[in-house]
Order: sequence, then C-alpha cells, then structure tokens
Amino acid sequence: MTTASLGLSRDDRPILIAALFILVILVAGTVYTFARFGSAPLLSPTYLLQQLQIGAFLGIVSAGMMMVILIAQIDLSVPWTLAAAAMMATSIGGPLAIPVGLGVGLVVGLINGIGIAYLRVPSMIFTLGVNAVMRGLMVAHTGGYAPQTGATDLMRMLAGDRTLGIPNALFVWIAVSVLIAIVLQRTTLGRYVYAIGNKEAAAYLAGVDTRRITVICFVLCGLAAALAGVLLAGYSTKAYQGMGDAYLLPSIAAVVIGGTNILGGRGRYLGTLIGVVLIVLLNSVLSIMDMPEAGRQVIYGLVIIFMLLVYGRGERVTS
Repeated sequence: MTTASLGLSRDDRPILIAALFILVILVAGTVYTFARFGSAPLLSPTYLLQQLQIGAFLGIVSAGMMMVILIAQIDLSVPWTLAAAAMMATSIGGPLAIPVGLGVGLVVGLINGIGIAYLRVPSMIFTLGVNAVMRGLMVAHTGGYAPQTGATDLMRMLAGDRTLGIPNALFVWIAVSVLIAIVLQRTTLGRYVYAIGNKEAAAYLAGVDTRRITVICFVLCGLAAALAGVLLAGYSTKAYQGMGDAYLLPSIAAVVIGGTNILGGRGRYLGTLIGVVLIVLLNSVLSIMDMPEAGRQVIYGLVIIFMLLVYGRGERVTS
C-alpha cells in the first residue's frame, strides 16, 4: 500500500515518513536503553521536555531557513548571525540586550536580501561572504578572545526557566511556529513566497514584487537566527565564538527532511517541525549510545540521505 492509495497529498507524504521515522528512533532507543540500563528515559515526559527545550533553538533557526528555501534561496550566514546577535546582546546588557541582538539579525537579513534581490548575486555566494564578514567583525570586537560578558536575567529566564513545568524556550518556539504557519497559510505574503519558489519569472509577470518578498524572507531568516542566538546565550549564560556553527546544516536538514523542496515552491511548516524533532531525537539517542563523534556524524548523514532517497522514490512512483 502506497501513501497515494491512502489519499495523502504530495506534501503529506514526507511528513508521514518523518513521523514514522521518529517512532522508529523512539522504539530503537527505548529498547537499547532498557536492555543496557534497565530504564527507558526516552519515554519520560521530563526527558522529552528537556530535548524539546534544546530543540527549540534549532526549531527557531529552521523556521527562518524555511522561508528562504521556499523562495529557492539559501542563507549560509546563519552561524555568525546567530553568534553575533548573542555576543552583541551580552555585550550591551540591560533592557537593550534583546532588541540589539534582534537588530543584528534584522540588519544582516536586510543586507542579504538587498544583495540577492537587487544586486542579483547568488544567495549561496553572497550569504557565505556575509558570514565571513560577520565572523571577522566579531573577532575584532572581542580581540580574538572569548567574550567575558554574561547573559541578562531576562535572556536566562526566556531560555532556561520554566512556566507550569514547561520550558519557556518552548513557548517562544511555539510563538514563532504559529507566526510562520499563519504567514505561509493565511496571508498574501505566504502565497507570494510559494509563487516565487515555483517560478520567479512567472510571479514577477503576474505583478508580484519579487525583490521585496525576497528581502522580507531574508530579514525573517536573520531575525530567527538572532532570536535563537539570544536564547542560546541565555541558556548557556554567555555567548561564545562559533556557537552558531552547529545550527547551519541541521536547520537545512530539518527543512528538507520535513518535505520542503530544496528548489523552492513546496513545503509545509508542520514538516519542518517534525524534521526538527527527528534530528533532536536522533542526536539524543546517539549520545545515549555513547557513539563517538565520527560515528554520530556518519549515521546522521546516512539517515538524511536515506530519507531523501525515500522521498525521491515516492516522487518517481507518483509521477
């Protein structure tokens, strides 16, 4: 029985496959931990909430990344946008810490959008260059040393504290998720985003201001990376160089695993959410298994390749 025979749409199939793979990871991890330790922490609500708290940072970055991937672009400046926002927020401190951090993301996103939409520089090249510039600026800002400033109380509260037993970072992720889902499904901006991703020239001829929409998408991506950086600094109690490096490829992987077409124009935000959960749980299970870093990276990559091959086969069968 195929997913098509179940009445699932083309966008639903990757989501179902990713959800089933999450179930496989949970079962496999539970069997392993029970056999080795005599317990099943993966099924503990406390453990799952802890993993979702950690996954909130990746989830926020992935939400912004999805916006640019949907218009057939990519943002490789995420690592140092995230780090720069965190470092500037902790440097400024006080009530201006979070606004300054978000301002960094807004400015970087605006620069990316203008360079790609108006100067017509390929996004992969332009954003990679911006990432290098941001890295150089932050090294100059710190003098090459690790930042000595700490996160504000508000940053620590948003990232590390809990309300009614639920991590506050999870509430922030939920708020971002609701906003992105509404934008994509209920607004004119969302319709334009999908139109540009499907065929930018056709969208332009239909009267869509494609350059303005492109700028908006990169600004949203920059803001998402900056917000994640501010929260991550609060969770870690400080900012540090290279703190964003671990979020670039996983954020792209979460979006693609969730069924968003890497060439743009198709994808649902629910899929990105499930992709984030899959990646977080996979990393968690590999950590519990005491898998060496090299082995974890190999398995991590193989899982992504396997799922993309499954999606590709599904597309060919449907065609």
